[in-house]
Amino acid sequence: MAAGDAHGRFTERLLERLGQDPEVLGLVLLGSTSGEGTPPDAWSDHDFFVVVEPGAQERFRSDLGWMPDPASIALSFRETAHGLKVVYESGHLAEFAVFEPDELRLARVNRYRVVLDRADVAARMERVRTATAGAPRTDGAWEAGQFLTNLLVGVGRWRRGERRSGDQLVRCGALGHLLRLVAARVPPEDPAAPDDLDPFRRFERGWPGIAREVEKALALPTPEAADRLLASAEVVLAGGPELPPAAVVATRRVIRRER
Repeated sequence: MAAGDAHGRFTERLLERLGQDPEVLGLVLLGSTSGEGTPPDAWSDHDFFVVVEPGAQERFRSDLGWMPDPASIALSFRETAHGLKVVYESGHLAEFAVFEPDELRLARVNRYRVVLDRADVAARMERVRTATAGAPRTDGAWEAGQFLTNLLVGVGRWRRGERRSGDQLVRCGALGHLLRLVAARVPPEDPAAPDDLDPFRRFERGWPGIAREVEKALALPTPEAADRLLASAEVVLAGGPELPPAAVVATRRVIRRER
């Protein structure tokens, strides 16, 4: 069975099973599962919201008998107050949250499709998407400050011998702040590629040249990676107010201190 067919069949069975329960008020498919944008492939998981009668949320979070093939679940755990992750024996991943209707306002969404609606779910989800789109965007000064200080502290820890902590700050923390700055300040080459909820998603399609520079940087030892990420940021954000020259010089001085 093709990846898309298997993914679609899981969705169909999910809808069938939930549709039989009178306490289920809605099913909202998210991300690639929604059918908006890039279609699911062999690596795609299932993302969705289940909307239920008030008071029924915990039953659906603790008893997964409503899921397709519940006997084949290899792992399930509570990820958030409302959400769970489920891994099947096949390796397929389902990530979902269970809400009562009024709790949907807590969510943030971009791509979605309502396939079961017994409680004005479509209208509620449209308000959620509007609120998500209208939320405050990247604070450039804050992101840049975090980027520079993550580089500075990360290299310091790495040279002190705290290698894993230093790696995490440079290769994950600083990188995330840089990608958010790029997404906020640099128009993408493929406008359909960026994910406004996760700057790492499809970054390679949106900004292929910057992505290649980042990949080259991350192939280097941590101090050199930090130095190259800083140089890339200077080029990408040239002319903008985010990176004060004095702060860049100070950060580079620490990065290169033991060279």
